[in-house]
Amino acid sequence: MINGIILEITQNGAELAESVSQQYDKLSLWELSVKGGWIMIPLLIMSIITIYLFVERFMTINKATKEENNFMNNIRDFVHEGRLDSALALCKNNSTPLARMIEKGLLRIGKPLSDINTAIENVGSLEVSRLEKGIAAIATIAGSAPMLGFLGTVTGMVRAFYNMSKAGNNIDIQLLSSGIYEAMVTTIGGLVVGILAYICYNILVARIENVVFQLEARATEFMDLLNEPAN
Repeated sequence: MINGIILEITQNGAELAESVSQQYDKLSLWELSVKGGWIMIPLLIMSIITIYLFVERFMTINKATKEENNFMNNIRDFVHEGRLDSALALCKNNSTPLARMIEKGLLRIGKPLSDINTAIENVGSLEVSRLEKGIAAIATIAGSAPMLGFLGTVTGMVRAFYNMSKAGNNIDIQLLSSGIYEAMVTTIGGLVVGILAYICYNILVARIENVVFQLEARATEFMDLLNEPAN
């Protein structure tokens, strides 16, 4: 008899699990998002902003890292030959942070080396600031998206308990499901958007640090170039 009861419980459990699995398979991503409530709207907007800023900044930074072949060698030859106009024209034809930085240094030739170095550093700082445009927004989303998801968790649980208080003794699982769905889905949504933004932020920061290193190396090379005739 006991074996029969255990067998019946096992069969009923298997049927219930299969039913739940079928229902879960039919639940689409859109339906899950809708069950998350209004908080999913700002999370969706945050994800779109993150992806847009990441793609736009990534392409801009990649463009900034591209350097014309033999650019610094040509600059060195022009400076040694006294053809500053040709060196300036070469810089103007290259729309990169490096070219603009070297152009500023060429325009300062004849002044003390400390003034030239300061002018180059100032241009380099401005160029890096331009590359960092929008990075702060991604960092803000990385921090605020999980918090917004947790807010949805709290509001969802409040909604579930409110429905329980109104139901009295007639508590139904379907009555509580909407609030619990909101709590869980918004948590997942917030974490997903936050992780995405965090990864995008770190990738861009690493790329910008590479650009900064490249600019510093070329600035040092240019200052050494100006010192060569004096040696």
